[in-house]
Formats: sequence, C-alpha cells, structure tokens
Amino acid sequence: MPASAKLEMFLNRKGIDYETVNHDEMPSFDVAVSSAGLPQHEVLRATLLIDLNGVVMAVHSYQTAIDVDAVSQVTGRRLQLLTARQADRLFADCEPGFHPPVGAAYDVPVVVDAPVLEMTHAYLTSGSNNSLLRLDGRALRLVLAGARKARVSIVDEAHDLGEGRNSDITLDEVARRLQKLYRLPPMPALALKILRLTANPEATAKELSDLIEYDPSLSAQIMRYARSALFNYPGQINSVQEAVTRVLGFDRVAHVAMGIASVRAFDVPRDGMLGTDAFWRHSLYCAHLCQQMAAFKGVDKGLAYLCGLLHNFGLLLVGHLFPAEFDQLNRLREANPEQSMRTLEMQVFGGDQEFLTVGHGAIGGILHRLWQLPDAVVKTAGMHQHLEYEGDHADHVHMVQLANGLLKGKEIGDEFNPDDTVALADSLGFTDADVAMFLSATDDVAQELDELARTLAA
Repeated sequence: MPASAKLEMFLNRKGIDYETVNHDEMPSFDVAVSSAGLPQHEVLRATLLIDLNGVVMAVHSYQTAIDVDAVSQVTGRRLQLLTARQADRLFADCEPGFHPPVGAAYDVPVVVDAPVLEMTHAYLTSGSNNSLLRLDGRALRLVLAGARKARVSIVDEAHDLGEGRNSDITLDEVARRLQKLYRLPPMPALALKILRLTANPEATAKELSDLIEYDPSLSAQIMRYARSALFNYPGQINSVQEAVTRVLGFDRVAHVAMGIASVRAFDVPRDGMLGTDAFWRHSLYCAHLCQQMAAFKGVDKGLAYLCGLLHNFGLLLVGHLFPAEFDQLNRLREANPEQSMRTLEMQVFGGDQEFLTVGHGAIGGILHRLWQLPDAVVKTAGMHQHLEYEGDHADHVHMVQLANGLLKGKEIGDEFNPDDTVALADSLGFTDADVAMFLSATDDVAQELDELARTLAA
C-alpha cells in the first residue's frame, strides 16, 4: 500500500521534504519498528484521545507512553483513549494500526511532547505497512507547527531493564520496594512442598500423590485432568497415584499441581481479558505449545511446560496487590487491543507507583525468584515481554514468546499486537512446517484445554 493520501497531500502542499524508508510488509507498527532496527527514541508515534468535543492527537517518542491526565490538563478536557477500531476509522486511508503522527493532515488538534521538538530528525509511519518517513528537524517542526507543546509522556523505563543498558531503576530496586511497601504473598505451603519434592531426584510417585491427596480440591482437579479427553486413557483411574503413574507422569502432575496451588495465593477476579478465567486458558495453551517445542529442541519438556504455565504470574500479583489499578488495566486492555501491555501498564502505574512500569513480566520474575523457582522459570517470566532478549535460558524465553505470538492468532492471551513469529521460530530453529504442526496439534486438543481451563478457574 502507498503512503496515506492525506499525509502525502499535506506534505506536498506545505513543501515539506521527507525521505521514504521502504521495508517489507509488516503486520503492525511495533513489528515494523523492531524489524527496521531503528533507535526507538528516533521514532514518533501518535496516541489518540477523545471526549465529547472530539479527538485529540498526542505526538511522542515511540519509547514513551502518554500520560492521559497530563494531556487532559493541557487541553482543559476530560479525555480518554480512543479505541483501536475508532482510530482506524479516523485514519481510513491508512493500514490498521499505522497512524501517522501528523494531526494537521487529518484536521485533528495536536499536543506534542516537548522533547520531540528538540529532535534533529525523526521517523514516522507513512500510513502504509511497508514504509516509514524520515524527516529532519526543520521538517519535523513544520509538520508540528501549531501544536500545543507540553511534557505529556511517561518514559518507558521497562525498555532498558535487564538488558545491560543504563536505567534509573533496576529489578533489584523494584524487588526491594515491593517487599518494603507491600505484603507479597508467600508461596502456599502445599506448592512449596511440591517444589521441594521435585528437587529431590529420588522422589516417588507415591510421595507426590500423598502430598496432593492432603488437599481434596486439588486431588479432584488432578483426577479430572487425567480423565480428560486430552489424554484418551482407555482404563479406569481411581487414585491420584494412578493418575501419576498411568497417565500424566510425575513432572506433569507436579507442575500442574504446583500451578494450581500457587494461584491460590492471589485474590484476583475471574472476569475480563486479564481475569483468572483468561489466565488459565492462556497458561495452559502456552504450556502445551512449549512442551511440543521442547521435544523438537531436545530440552527438558517438563521444565518448558512449567515455564509456559507460570510465565504470566506477574499479572496475578498486580491484580492481588492493586485491585483498583488492575480493574483499570483490565478495561484498558479490552478497549485498546493494539496497545502493548507495557504501554498500558505505564499508563496505569506512571504516577506514585512508577516503579511498577517495569511491567508484569518483570514483577512476576521477581516473585518467582523470591519463591525460589527454577532459574529458567524466573527468567522466562521476567523477560517474556522483551522480544529482543538474548541471554541465559534464551531458548525457554523464546519458546514462550513464540507460543504467545501464535496464540494471538487465536485471540488467546493478554497481547494482540502481532509479533514476528517467523523470526522467533527461526531463532529456535523451527521451520514453517514445524510451526504448522505445533498449531495443528494444539487445535486437536483445544476443546479439552478449554474445558480444563474452566475447571481450574472455578
């Protein structure tokens, strides 16, 4: 698709010079920026807000999020974020999600984040999914002439955490503040006992089943799991020990039981795209995909399953500690499917709780570290929001990222802006045929996974 007709007409009418930077067609603006390899502080984006008087555009650096309250104060209006569908209708001559940060081309008033006007050059979407525009500083200021200037952004501190770059806050500092300010839930006693048992190479199926049978509710859930059509076991299963030895295996039972027991540490609503119903569905699908990938990679399938199952516990911790903010985050997630979770989290926690803008992934990693879970589980939880991650346990992190990227196509999970799943698959050595097989195998048991998720969330 060529550049937006309205944008091109505006630039030509104003005599503003620009350079077109072509790239392959990309499914989203986020993927386009990542694939282009541009410094994110040189890329601009538009955030659209609305009230009864109409739409306002906030222009800011790609690596920041907009402070809605600040824009409201500058404009004297009570603004809220525009939904993705509404924004796409406004930019009808653009690809969905590719909204040029040039409000004048669309007769939309603009508030520009003050640092933008100091930039020597900037990149912005052309409205097309296969090109960006590069403007020098003079051209940029001409494009933004007439915009209100104010400091209206929140810096994305999460972008640099754990990646070896400079940042104002470290994960150790976040962990210290969390422990100082809030009562973090300890790992439930039963989950801790299961964790300790799995660390013993001499542990037996009877010891595991005896532990689980102390909890009638957990026993019933494990029995329902073993009897589900997911495994098609033809015989009778009359005890947890039989479920372990005949159907599920030690590792799978231990990991699922630990997950079920651990979730009990949190008081989180079931409803919404971030509630426990959606959490269990996402976690089980992700774990199932990761286990398949691990078999191809020749790595521990049980550990990969556990990484997929527990990678999103940070969301539960956020919901448990901050119910009001979690409710707001849940509603924002529903209204803004094109926004990343990190962007929404920065919007919700950008004030007095700014240290929480590291994202739910990092917070989950901190909790898993405090709970002394395996290093791969800690790293996967902490880094699954960082698509550029390369480091310890990278294969486990990338498997979870690929699983999440594939699940977006099924509208499962907490993120809906497309990932470059081809690049993620390549990094793991998977072919298109391998990925198709993973998806097909998951589709074959989707009904059973859905039923299991409903059972575990109940």
